[in-house]
Amino acid sequence: MKVLPIAALALAAGLALAGCSSSSDSTSATSAAPSPTMAASEAAAAPAAAGDIIDIASTTKGFSTLAAAVTAAGLVDTLKGTGPFTVFAPTDAAFAALPAGILDALLLPENRDALIKILKYHVVAGAVMSGDITDGQVATLEGQKVTLSTDNGNYYVEAGTVVQADVVGSNGVIHAIDVVLLPPDVDVAALTAG
Repeated sequence: MKVLPIAALALAAGLALAGCSSSSDSTSATSAAPSPTMAASEAAAAPAAAGDIIDIASTTKGFSTLAAAVTAAGLVDTLKGTGPFTVFAPTDAAFAALPAGILDALLLPENRDALIKILKYHVVAGAVMSGDITDGQVATLEGQKVTLSTDNGNYYVEAGTVVQADVVGSNGVIHAIDVVLLPPDVDVAALTAG
């Protein structure tokens, strides 16, 4: 089920936010609110889930990789915070599509800073439902912006497609996406070199 990957991403992103002390109060979720892109066949909004973003990610099938990443990054407490957060959560399949060795390298303690940066790049301050998403850029908790776009009822985040939208938790909303978003200044290939 695609709802689980969204929860796992949300959990990982929340944890990454807790592990980092940098703040991004300039997040403009209202001007270009994150809007999940989903395939036409999956356009129906998911029902509200019980618990916070981390609870959803850790109990939903398809988000186990995200849940493990959030734990490794030390961001669990952050994503269990009051929020609200909007999490563009990569599914297990999205993590599996990363180049060979990248995920294993990211989960190593010495690469924790890069993992936190990547996870926070998936989180936006505020709870943004898919219907509120407009074309434009929005600041992430990582500090850089991601580009959101819409097309005939589908929602996109950078090169990723929202495959399940509007999974609502007590402290925000999760939109499952089919790719792992990488900040432009993170060289994941360097993590496996050497």
